[in-house]
Amino acid sequence: MSKISVNGETQELETPISIAELIKQNNVAQPEMVSIQLNGQFVNRDDFDGTHISDGDELDFLYFMGGGSL
Repeated sequence: MSKISVNGETQELETPISIAELIKQNNVAQPEMVSIQLNGQFVNRDDFDGTHISDGDELDFLYFMGGGSL
């Protein structure tokens, strides 16, 4: 078992697991709209399948929303 942090909350999971698998496991709504930071660095969407998570990693799921006008 590995402990990671996702958006500041600790999760325990079996590793190795890819970012793409973690997104599915966390039932992320609109996964095509999420950006991922792994240990403070943005991960290219094309690398989600090949980037594996390790014990102690910190991930942030970030959603960018468009705003209205003032």
